[in-house]
Amino acid sequence: MSNHELVSPCGLYCGVCSIYYAYSNNNQKLKEKIAKVYNETPDKIACKGCRSDMVYWYCTICQIKTCALEKGFEGCYQCQEFPCDKIESFPVPEGKKHILRAVPEWRKLGTEQWIKEEEKLFSCNKCGDHFFRGARKCPSCGKLQ
Repeated sequence: MSNHELVSPCGLYCGVCSIYYAYSNNNQKLKEKIAKVYNETPDKIACKGCRSDMVYWYCTICQIKTCALEKGFEGCYQCQEFPCDKIESFPVPEGKKHILRAVPEWRKLGTEQWIKEEEKLFSCNKCGDHFFRGARKCPSCGKLQ
């Protein structure tokens, strides 16, 4: 089984989240960049995944996560109401786009294969290293994505 803490109910797989990536790689430059977006200090850019004991504050107040957990679902892929008003009103357009792409794939593939496909999707086809959702270029080799 893959790391369950990185499986977010909404379909935004935490393993390719910029906050998780910056924290787990201790990438200070990326933390500073993200901190500006969220009007935070770089030390607050910390998360071990949506289901971990260290969740970024934005994700702790997520209505989508709360809804899935209240219904006893691992994720939105199990819900017949997807996409619902919580998805439609998701405040980050890039995130909403990925939710709408990822959840049907998750439903079709199952959790384990879906995780593999998400990690593959966010891997550089030149050097093979993982990058985060929204990255414009591979942080390892610099290839444009």
